[in-house]
Amino acid sequence: MLEPTVVGHLLGFSAYEGLVYGFLALGVYLTFRVLAFPDLTVDGSFVLGAAVVAVLIIDGVNPFLATLAALGAGLCAGLVTSLLNTKLRIPALLASILVMVALYSINLRIMGRPNLPLLREVTIFSLASQLPGLETRLVYQLVGAAVLAVIVFLILNWFLRTEIGLALRATGDNEQMVRGAGVDTDKTTILGVSTANGLVALSGGVVAQAQGFVDVNMGIGMIIMGLAAVIIGEALFRPKGVARLLLAVLAGTFVYRLVISVALRLGMAPGDLKLITAALVIIALAVPYLQKKIRREWLPPAPRW
Repeated sequence: MLEPTVVGHLLGFSAYEGLVYGFLALGVYLTFRVLAFPDLTVDGSFVLGAAVVAVLIIDGVNPFLATLAALGAGLCAGLVTSLLNTKLRIPALLASILVMVALYSINLRIMGRPNLPLLREVTIFSLASQLPGLETRLVYQLVGAAVLAVIVFLILNWFLRTEIGLALRATGDNEQMVRGAGVDTDKTTILGVSTANGLVALSGGVVAQAQGFVDVNMGIGMIIMGLAAVIIGEALFRPKGVARLLLAVLAGTFVYRLVISVALRLGMAPGDLKLITAALVIIALAVPYLQKKIRREWLPPAPRW
């Protein structure tokens, strides 16, 4: 059994990680669920955001401006992926893989070496630690992440309810119908994929400042983590409506990070975490299917894109 103090720390740490990685999960939700766009750029754009933040902060740029620059860099990465798909007609999966591979070299160019330390640099979290009442590292990290999460949630909740946001959501549901209504689905796809990768890069930038270093390989498997968070959130909370969907994604990220933290606390080897992630995704995907199978409901063939 875990002691109450340990449980409290695990919950607090998982909440903090659920918020900072929640931006990544929201980006994955936009591409995979809203747009039905299989985007693997995530693994590269996550590191891109972290690399941009690290280089700018080391050069003395304000950490808030550096974080915004990471968001902009992610927007550019998503823009390239979406343009390859919409303008050159390269399949979405292949386009995203090409950009992900290219970003590995680009990230190395930006950083100048495979990893960069940020332990002695001024970050958004070190600035948050100067606020009165925030004494421990976990508390000011949690407060800083919560403020950013609220801002992102409010903006996304507003955006997805606007006319262009509704068109973006409709594009993923039925692209042919949306085209018939006179909407340029290429533009909505470009906007959606760019925004999603901007959120992913934002997550990378915030994570880099929180952990105090950037590594060129830190993005490996991030797409799986984002998918796991989205699937777990949908499976556990079955949300209806935009706001509840966004909250479910953030909650799913918290649950995912909590499972990982508990597994590590119980002695699981760090090298086995990818196996845990894969198992969580398989379980979350299999449960709804098995429930329908038990009820003998008709099920369509699995998608093969």
